[in-house]
Amino acid sequence: MILLGVNIDHCATVRQARYKQAPATVGGAVEPDPVTLAILCERAGADGITVHLREDRRHIQERDVWRLRETISTRLNLEMACTPAMIDFALKLKPDSVCLVPESREEITTEGGLDVVGNRERVKACVDAMNAAGIQTSLFIDADEPQIELAAKLRAPWIELHTGAYANAYFTPQRAAELKRLTVGAILGHERGLIVNAGHGINYVNIPEVRTIPHLHELNIGHSIISRALFTGIEEAVREMKTRMNA
Repeated sequence: MILLGVNIDHCATVRQARYKQAPATVGGAVEPDPVTLAILCERAGADGITVHLREDRRHIQERDVWRLRETISTRLNLEMACTPAMIDFALKLKPDSVCLVPESREEITTEGGLDVVGNRERVKACVDAMNAAGIQTSLFIDADEPQIELAAKLRAPWIELHTGAYANAYFTPQRAAELKRLTVGAILGHERGLIVNAGHGINYVNIPEVRTIPHLHELNIGHSIISRALFTGIEEAVREMKTRMNA
């Protein structure tokens, strides 16, 4: 059974499009509320809720994250940049898990995996701090051998394989090669004792192939589920994705 973590960032994106300057993140005319959406996702079978508190606060806000911590009944997974400010925030919040991701103000969404090799000491400091606090750490990385090997050496218990390159290549001749790359990476991660998750660009079309990647523990999916929810409602969108994940 592959677990489903639902990323609710883009619910907040819709809210911020109109109410960015509002003094509150919820109440009165301010809508939609990401926390209400998270509760509906859980009711439909989501195994966890994922949010990315970005440096520029373009969607999810700190108050959203604190309300989620106090409200949801599954697991809270905080995507975060590997910075001192975010480490301090995570240690105060105490989410169930954190996922360390690269972050650039210029990007529309997270593009590419975290370069653990090039940022070894910074990543190590974050992993050590989370381990000491009892917070599970996942490294969002490309399915490359050096990145996976170092993730294991740094004692990060989880990795999340970046599936964006595969999703972008889905309708091209490169699709098979990208799927094989993910498969080899998942096998290597499992052999090194890592829990293997995956995310980015997974949707209702490519999920039948994604779920054939071995040793998958959890998929984190956001944009596609939120998009489908515009037509079916969030609960049906979550239920359908879970069904396709575990057909």
